[in-house]
Amino acid sequence: MKRSAFFFAGLCAALSGVAHADTFHVTIENPGVEHSTAAFTSMGVETFDAIVSGYNRSFTTDFGSGGVISGSYAGVDVVPANQYGGAGGAGNFASTSSGAGFSLSLATTNPAGINYFGFWLSALDSGNTLTFSKAGTSLFTFSAADVLALVGNMPGYFGNPDAPFGGNNGGQPYVFLNFFDTNGTFDKVTFSENLANAGYESDNHTVGFFTRESGTPVGGVPEPATWAMMIVGFGAVAGAMRRRQGRPRLIAA
Repeated sequence: MKRSAFFFAGLCAALSGVAHADTFHVTIENPGVEHSTAAFTSMGVETFDAIVSGYNRSFTTDFGSGGVISGSYAGVDVVPANQYGGAGGAGNFASTSSGAGFSLSLATTNPAGINYFGFWLSALDSGNTLTFSKAGTSLFTFSAADVLALVGNMPGYFGNPDAPFGGNNGGQPYVFLNFFDTNGTFDKVTFSENLANAGYESDNHTVGFFTRESGTPVGGVPEPATWAMMIVGFGAVAGAMRRRQGRPRLIAA
């Protein structure tokens, strides 16, 4: 039986015991697509390619929006492309290996606000968690189990699709995720990693006010017990594949 992304978001909220005033629609772009195909009144993209690589970086950006949108990153690791991340197999990407994670605070001159965030998620592991908030109040949380509910039965999303790393990490999803806040706005996004010796890798952070959704919404959502089995198994496989000594090395691209 097919269920909507609205149902999925609502069920996640019910299971966590947290009420969310905002309704988020979550969709995925086609395999290998590393940018959003939605339509916007205002938008911008941060690729991290112009940011000097390093750990625990803090910086501001206008996402190439000409000043319409501004963002402040705090505590983000900026890493040269490797098998774990980097859209197109080149440039830099964002990562965190911390449970506290890194945050992106957002503001805009558009009176409508910001109701969209999307990004290229690479090398998913079971500790990846994304949280949306506004004025210090959590609105919506999206976990690794939620990603698996979207792509777990679609082999086309597994493994790095980009040369020179194509085919690496065949047991881990690489997918562009769209988050549409359909009845509100948000001002902060937080990425966190709760698996030891792993990272939450992302790229092409896209923000704006959307006018048309894009991508494929969730089709069939596994039952909660099935989620638990999937995420436990996935965590074991991903942990074995991705276990590293500390953080990923920062080397010249």
